[in-house]
Amino acid sequence: MSPETPAPAPAPGSAPAHEQEAAAHDAWVTTLDALERDLSADATTTWTEPTGLGPVPRDLVGRASRLLAAQRDRAADLETERRRTLEHLGALRRVAATDEPRGSVYLDASA
Repeated sequence: MSPETPAPAPAPGSAPAHEQEAAAHDAWVTTLDALERDLSADATTTWTEPTGLGPVPRDLVGRASRLLAAQRDRAADLETERRRTLEHLGALRRVAATDEPRGSVYLDASA
């Protein structure tokens, strides 16, 4: 393309490439922000897989990798807590099984 040749016009209804890249970048930032908030929250949230994000922008790869590592650490912590809770429940059930009956007990001594 020579300097005198104008750049091709974008297709009707489509944004120029740099605007699309900026929008994709912003979508990734928003998604990562939400995932980081969910990771730090104690409340259970329902996650829905985002669609149409495309590949992670190069400048966000490090942040996404750190978030993934933090999610894996959190999952491991939750699994440890789940196992500990099951052990505690098992111990409580074993203790409850040794309790004497609470209802009345009658013995027929006349027989």
